[in-house]
Parts: sequence; C-alpha cells; structure tokens
Amino acid sequence: MRERLRQFKVLPALVAAGIFAVIVRAVVSLPAQTEGLSVQVTEAADKSGISNVVTAVLLDFRGYDTLLEIAVLMLATVAVLSLREDPRALYRQISDRATPVLASLTGLLVPLALVVAVHLVWIGSTQPGGAFQGGAVIGAAGILLALSGHARPQWVGAGAMRAVLAVGFLTFLAIALLSIPAGGTLLEYPEESRKTLILIIESLLTLSIGASLVILFLSSASGNSGGGRR
Repeated sequence: MRERLRQFKVLPALVAAGIFAVIVRAVVSLPAQTEGLSVQVTEAADKSGISNVVTAVLLDFRGYDTLLEIAVLMLATVAVLSLREDPRALYRQISDRATPVLASLTGLLVPLALVVAVHLVWIGSTQPGGAFQGGAVIGAAGILLALSGHARPQWVGAGAMRAVLAVGFLTFLAIALLSIPAGGTLLEYPEESRKTLILIIESLLTLSIGASLVILFLSSASGNSGGGRR
C-alpha cells in the first residue's frame, strides 16, 4: 500500500518536471529580439482612429474574443442569480450602519470613483483605460456602498437590473452585426463611425461590467441578520 502511495506521489512530480522542462526549452529558444506584429498593429490602430493599441486590439482586431468574454461574464452572473437561495438577496443590507469615519470616506470615494470610471472610459482610445478598468472601479464603488450598510434602493427593480446587466453585451452584439446586411462581415465597423461605435460599446460595457461585479458580490455575501434594509 505504501509503495502504491509513493508511486502516486512520484508520477505527478515527474509530469510536472517534464512540463517545466518543455517550458524552459521554449523560453530559452526564443529569439533575443523580435518585432512580432507590433508594427502592423500600430499601423492598423492609427488607421482605425484608436491610438491606444490595447483598446484597438480588444474591440477591433480581437473583437470576437472580447465579445465572448462579456457573454461569459453575463451568463455567469445570471447563473449566480438563479442559484441564490434568497430571491431578495440583492435588496438586503449585508452590513451594519457604517461608522462616521467609514460613512464620510464612502461619501467621498464613491462620487470620485464614478468620475474616475468615466475618465478611464473616455481616455481609453488614446491612453491606458477602457471598459474593464472603468467597470472594475464602478464595481468597487458599489461594493463599498454595500459594506457601508447601504442596500439596493427599492425603486431599482429587477427589470432595471437585468437591463443594465445585458445592455453592454446586447449593444456590442448589435454593432457587431451592423455591417452584415450591407454585405460586410461580423465585427466590421463602418470606417466613418468606427471610433464613435467603439466609444459607445466601451461606455455601455462599463455599466454592465460594474453591475455584474456588484451583483456577484451581493449574491454571495452573507446577510446581516441584525440589520434591516434601507
């Protein structure tokens, strides 16, 4: 029995060592200097009007991947919502009333976070930023509000929540299909409105990503048994 256990321990170690050796060999064999596709990507980004190469790659050259990433995030959020035990989980207060220091800090940081999110989306075409970064900031602001004792307002109904969650993906998909009736291909943006369409996609994806992060947090957070909703 002990001999079998030793074999079971040795085999994974040998497999891991073999994979490690292959990775090391691949890294060592890489050329010292290579331009790769940097020149072509930079030239194509300039033509598209999106000077930030990362944004151009995510929404223009590699749009299929980004579209599927957003779809996966939305479906994961929907799955978590469908599995929650408490149907009112998103309305509950998960923390006691914040202390004066935390309340003041929340009141300062949340508006600032919204401004930062808008700024990240706006500069995303020319500098580091974009929907994922802006959405993460909005998600952090929503989580901070929840941890400070705030609950989701009652006037924000389930329909509004679903709309915000899906608007980014649906808009991205609609714009991706826009050129097909005119004989184009999927995700082929019209040249005259390429930058505007990408900015619209980025803006609405920011809302959906932020909403997804907050919903995932609230759906999995433990409720406050002693507190009520506000």
